[in-house]
Amino acid sequence: MTSKVKYFLLFVITLFIIISSSQEISSMVENNDIFFKSGSRDEKLIALTFDDGPHPKETHEVLDILDKYNVKGTFFVVGKHANWYSEPLIRASKEGHEIGNHTFSHPDISNLSSDDIKREIKECEDTLVKITGKKPTLFRPPYGSYSEDKLGKIAKECGYKIILWTTIDAKDWKNPPSVQISDTIINKVQNGDIILLHDYGTENTVKALDIIIPSLMEKGYKFVTVSEIIN
Repeated sequence: MTSKVKYFLLFVITLFIIISSSQEISSMVENNDIFFKSGSRDEKLIALTFDDGPHPKETHEVLDILDKYNVKGTFFVVGKHANWYSEPLIRASKEGHEIGNHTFSHPDISNLSSDDIKREIKECEDTLVKITGKKPTLFRPPYGSYSEDKLGKIAKECGYKIILWTTIDAKDWKNPPSVQISDTIINKVQNGDIILLHDYGTENTVKALDIIIPSLMEKGYKFVTVSEIIN
């Protein structure tokens, strides 16, 4: 074996080690024991999540689509909306969907003190326990805005995991055409993705779900709750 071939093989091996290490570090940064942006990349699992509800019309419509395909989702609920529209929340819980905490009044918590953040979380938690009889264990910060050190400490104290989302953001809260929402997700989805959607003021999301779910099922994906995908 010539010296040039040896050097080339050494270069290839070194490059492989660097790439493997980089992927491992990236995975560690993406998820830790408190903050989660995805599940395992090894399995064709997806978690559909819905923020800002419940809504008296659209949450029921989302639930109808999920029931049509026998899919379970995760709903990050705003406490004040739960007080206003408890019926769709009760239905979601009874039908086996996961319920998460999304604060009581949907503020930007990056601007709040630790005490105010705890108050928002606790008030929403009390509301959800009162309505569903279950304490949530997942929390999503409104707007995805937070101070990592501060929120991480609060989450540990209050017994929560912080659930963010993978890089896909169809911006369905702007209510773009349903095909635009579905195309964005279908064309970019990867194993283990936590998909951000909304069930409050987003009627086109409902139509998009009727495209997204069967299309991804045909590609071999299975839909699970957030707790299932991160565990």
